[in-house]
Amino acid sequence: MDDIGTLIIRVYTSRAQIPISGATVVVTHEGKGGRRELLSLQVTDSSGAILPLQISTPLLGESTAPHTDGPVPFAICSVWAEHPGYAMLQVDGVQIFPGVETTQDMELIPLAEGQSSLQVRDQREITAQSL
Repeated sequence: MDDIGTLIIRVYTSRAQIPISGATVVVTHEGKGGRRELLSLQVTDSSGAILPLQISTPLLGESTAPHTDGPVPFAICSVWAEHPGYAMLQVDGVQIFPGVETTQDMELIPLAEGQSSLQVRDQREITAQSL
């Protein structure tokens, strides 16, 4: 991995995209030996955003041919977002390309009274692109 891509994350609720301030956002990727490695742990600002995150990616030249069994031409991350009163959201398979700014929107769903974000969790998987 010799290039850099940028990941921007916004956390909000409802179709009106109301920003959630103070949400915890965790970004990880699969490291050596299949273990998860922490890339970032941040708290959202009043606009529901975290600071842009620079992520190492494969070289752009690696995307010139399809890769069915070999390395993919992008970095793959997982993003978790949670805030009291909302179900935690985990998005796996977020793709970061070299030299590209990727925006990942995280829509948190309000919990019913008496529920905890530890009890209710939404997990989504982004399918890898076949380049």
